[in-house]
Amino acid sequence: MAEERSMRSAPTASPRLSPVQRRGFIGAFGGWTLDGYNSGLFGVVLAPAMTALLPRSGIPVNTGTIGFFGELMVAIFLAGWGCSFIWGPIADKTGRVRALMLSILVYAVFTFLAGLAQNVWELAAARFLAAVGIGGEWSMAGTLVAETVPEARRPFFGGFLHSGTYFGILLAAVVNYFVGVSLGWRWMFFLGILPALFVLYVRARTVEPERWRHVQDTTRHVGFWTFFGRILRPPYRRRTWTNLVLLVVALMGFWAGSQYLPTAILTLAKPLGLAPVAAAHLASLGAALLSAFTIIGCFAAPWLAERLGRRGALAVFFALMIIGIVGDFGWAYYRHGLGPFFALIPVLGFGGADFAMFTIWLPEQYETDVRASAFAFATTFSRFVAAVGTFVIGWAIGATHTIGLPLVWTAAPFLVGLALVWSAPETRGKPLPA
Repeated sequence: MAEERSMRSAPTASPRLSPVQRRGFIGAFGGWTLDGYNSGLFGVVLAPAMTALLPRSGIPVNTGTIGFFGELMVAIFLAGWGCSFIWGPIADKTGRVRALMLSILVYAVFTFLAGLAQNVWELAAARFLAAVGIGGEWSMAGTLVAETVPEARRPFFGGFLHSGTYFGILLAAVVNYFVGVSLGWRWMFFLGILPALFVLYVRARTVEPERWRHVQDTTRHVGFWTFFGRILRPPYRRRTWTNLVLLVVALMGFWAGSQYLPTAILTLAKPLGLAPVAAAHLASLGAALLSAFTIIGCFAAPWLAERLGRRGALAVFFALMIIGIVGDFGWAYYRHGLGPFFALIPVLGFGGADFAMFTIWLPEQYETDVRASAFAFATTFSRFVAAVGTFVIGWAIGATHTIGLPLVWTAAPFLVGLALVWSAPETRGKPLPA
């Protein structure tokens, strides 16, 4: 028993990364961090962007319309993310690094164009196309890191990698605090062009993993849809569909909860008589606090995954999401005000690190020649289902003229996740498949 515990703690005593491995991780982490900024900025600019664009679209501005069209924007973004499944076969056929660079360019350009939107429909189109790039980043970066870093350190760097998206969301909150509040919401999108410059680093400093180079002569001749056909047949079929449903569960809480956190804070700040700028600063601080605790959760995820197994660790994160969502949007939002709401943000934030478990877990379930396609399938097709769910939530917000109760219902899917997670394969202690 002691020997088993010693083996599970081995990652803490493993060797340093080589220069090639270090550059590969920096390329993946940097792209994922900048992706986090681009995907997280809508939460901090939702209220001002909708307030500015709804009248130009012939739509009145009130709590209901801001809630409905805000959630519609999220649903459209998720649908665009769902279309980013295309990056999986591209990465399996042409390489992880090339697909990574192309996905970064796509989301950078269209995020910039979102800042030029003159109505909600132009904003929706730009956000949809940006999401096609953003959605590819997770599967590309996760696959690249899993195949690049030493086997013993893979869980740690999987959690480390996923913290990047929350560093990016935290960056969005900080930039909004200093730039968006002063110069306006459009500048938050304009700054989204900066990731395009990072492509120069990726191209110059990052090399393809040796694992992929060993299979490239085979995968380059495989048809695009063949990759998906393989992961939807035995022996992968059951785990692929299970992973897809678990991702849907995680997404419902993330998009419904975190995207409306700043708006909830602004609503709770109104009775306090705060000036609009002060309330906006408070909303940015709330988003920053959420991201900070999710980052902590990402670094805790490898530790939990090694001690509780992949399934047990994900169950812990799902349980925390239930507590955080119900506590914040049900209990604090309606009864106890801003102070208790802020007090529960750390629980919601830490639970949001459930996504880090997928970064660790998904690559461990598939062989190299289909790994990127399997990762992309689970993390993108799940967005289509989540898009429908978030649109329903948006409709409920518009119908009830409140964001609290509809968001409380996003805790319900996590109950399904808690039951389903035990049917997924446990990969703790197993090497990455060849």
